[in-house]
Amino acid sequence: MNIEKILNGTELTIALDGRLDANTADELETEIVNSLEGITGLIIDLDKLEYVSSAGLRVFLLTYKKMVKQGEMKIVNVNEDVMSIFEMTEFTDILDINKKEENK
Repeated sequence: MNIEKILNGTELTIALDGRLDANTADELETEIVNSLEGITGLIIDLDKLEYVSSAGLRVFLLTYKKMVKQGEMKIVNVNEDVMSIFEMTEFTDILDINKKEENK
């Protein structure tokens, strides 16, 4: 999995590419934890994420718990496969998740 970070003032965008699973979740968690100081807006862009496992969901939940204390967090550009995982686990009831818009 590749992690790209873009900082714009107090807003941080983290774009993920590949698979977020037990092999990559710790790396993402470390990157996020080390990047949140002073951040009031976090955008996690899943445009190129192919898969998320329970280990990845845990990272999103832990990140949400940190961000709710200091600002807001959004997950954007979620494809149908990953969205179905969020829906089955009812993460859509907890997190601000936006589907990927199809090209018209």
